[in-house]
Amino acid sequence: MKGLTLAELQQLPATVDLLTAARALGLGRTKAYELAKRGEFPCRIIRIGVAYLVPTAELLKLLGVDPHMGTTPSGPIRNG
Repeated sequence: MKGLTLAELQQLPATVDLLTAARALGLGRTKAYELAKRGEFPCRIIRIGVAYLVPTAELLKLLGVDPHMGTTPSGPIRNG
């Protein structure tokens, strides 16, 4: 599964679905749902009906991404 570029991360809406968050974290679909169901997903999850939503601000914070600066504390996440 291909991760997200820094530009893609910075363009995410206020919340993203579980699979988008998993992709950003390098997790597969099955593992993401397993973690979510056990309450162990690394970001807070908002459950609306059967949907799992992840606040983008928390996802970016976990990844060390400043949504305004375009870098992580250790430099760019990934080119392209």
